[in-house]
Amino acid sequence: MKQVSKRIIIKDRHRHLVSLIKDRWFKLFLAMLCMLVMAAANSAIPFLIKPVVDNIFINKDIAMLRLIPFAIIIIYFSLGSAMYGQEYLMNYVGQDIIRRLRNGLYGKIQDLPLSFFHKEKTGVLISRITNDVNIIKTMVSTAVTGSLRDCFTIVGLTTVIFYRDWKMALFAFIVLPVAFFPIVSLGRRVRKVTTGTQESMAELTSFLHETFAGNKIVKAFGMEEYEKHRFFKETLNLFKLELKAVAAKALSSPVMEFLAGIGIAFVIWYGGSKVIAGTSSPGTFFSFMGAILMLYGPVKKLSKLNNAVQQGLAATDRIYDILEKESDIIEQKNPVAIKSGSHRVTFRNVFFKYDDQMVLKNINLDVRPGEILALVGMSGGGKTSLVNLIPRFYDVSKGAVLIDGTDIRQTSISSLRKQIAIVTQEPILFNDTIRNNIAYGNRNALNEDIERAAKAAYAYDFIQSFPDKFDTKIGELGSRLSGGEKQRICIARALLKDAPILILDEATSSLDTESEMLVQKALENLMKGRTTFVIAHRLSTIGYANRIVVIIKGKIVEEGKHEELISLKKEYYKLYQSQFSNNKELMNS
Repeated sequence: MKQVSKRIIIKDRHRHLVSLIKDRWFKLFLAMLCMLVMAAANSAIPFLIKPVVDNIFINKDIAMLRLIPFAIIIIYFSLGSAMYGQEYLMNYVGQDIIRRLRNGLYGKIQDLPLSFFHKEKTGVLISRITNDVNIIKTMVSTAVTGSLRDCFTIVGLTTVIFYRDWKMALFAFIVLPVAFFPIVSLGRRVRKVTTGTQESMAELTSFLHETFAGNKIVKAFGMEEYEKHRFFKETLNLFKLELKAVAAKALSSPVMEFLAGIGIAFVIWYGGSKVIAGTSSPGTFFSFMGAILMLYGPVKKLSKLNNAVQQGLAATDRIYDILEKESDIIEQKNPVAIKSGSHRVTFRNVFFKYDDQMVLKNINLDVRPGEILALVGMSGGGKTSLVNLIPRFYDVSKGAVLIDGTDIRQTSISSLRKQIAIVTQEPILFNDTIRNNIAYGNRNALNEDIERAAKAAYAYDFIQSFPDKFDTKIGELGSRLSGGEKQRICIARALLKDAPILILDEATSSLDTESEMLVQKALENLMKGRTTFVIAHRLSTIGYANRIVVIIKGKIVEEGKHEELISLKKEYYKLYQSQFSNNKELMNS
């Protein structure tokens, strides 16, 4: 049963790929016309051998001597023009299919939920979009083109062969079905090995991404030799798989060569016998022989093209594994649009499971419009998981998250996320200008608005110190900026979005004291009038909170103001005492 359903899935994938090719039917039609011209020209060449031998060399016909060279020039001009046309048109179709596949793949990946990115390696996803799609391009542009062209040529040459001597042609074609079986068997092996090669290439891309992005740590810990050894191990594995693929592909040509040799040997023996016996002319023999020699060329190419097709189909399966992946964040058919303005956020009996582990248990919270709620507790307690439920990065396993009394699963995802701005512990910036990074959530923002947001985020002064000011490129992940500068750009971005719900996930925990003071001032500007969720590791940074919630092992264990929780002398008191004593020790040391 599983095998049947797997076959149906594979057929659907291949059918979809064929439909992408069919969408460019007019260019395909023109390309096929070019291929027919090529096939006719290739077939005409051996056809002309008979009049060349019999009429010119044996009968010494002057008229044919004048006519045939002119005909050959016309044939080769037509052949060259048709070759250019089919090459350009089929590559156009191939490149267009790849462009659409890449767009579809990237679009699908962007639409998948956050849980997908936590499970998949970045390098593997990059490999799918680059390496795997390129293999499909080879299949479509080269293999499909070659197979159609060679099939047309085979039909044309076969017509010439049967026209010249159908009895001799019948035997020559006996070897073709015999050759078919090893080619199919080898093709299956190529596909299997190619899948392993593509997976190995994806792992290698992932490895490169990690070691290049983390090169500072590699050098700091003196692990260059270790990483080189790991890389060499990966390339050795890829080398072995590539050799297996080469061995499987290389066998198809010798098989075809041997079988072609058998066919040609018989043609020479049988045809030569007929010429000697006087039942056939030398022109007929050489015309037949020329067509046979030309015929085995495209037949051998088809065996090689089968290998390219098998590689392409293996890549297709890997790409469609992503394209067919269903998101577990599903939007209703007629979702409710959340209107802009202040919002009340409510967690009602919320449970959340991640990887079979219950991360949040029976969470009940009601956060009023404009209220600042601080979430504290030990690392791994579920604070980040809680705030990740608000923008539907994940969905609750049980219970509901409501905005103004409406379950967020009933709302449109775009209108929901429009109401939310996030500043995380790790500032995420893009290799673009400062201006474009600040305007990331509001692409139509005026320059005055961008500058105003930068000033409110205490970023304006350091931006002005750069030669290109707001047009300064900040490097990959903002590598040209300090930690505090990056964080203030992120705050400016959140300010410009002007969302009524704000999530601050340990936004100051990785900063030094001076940077933290500036960022804290910027955050105070950002939080004004917004319903704010603050995840804080350092309790000294949440004095402005209207309410503090202590989360331990996925449960809310305490709730109240700072003074109230201190007086209870429970979990919050323990956290506070622990940090206070640590700070005291640092000051005395």
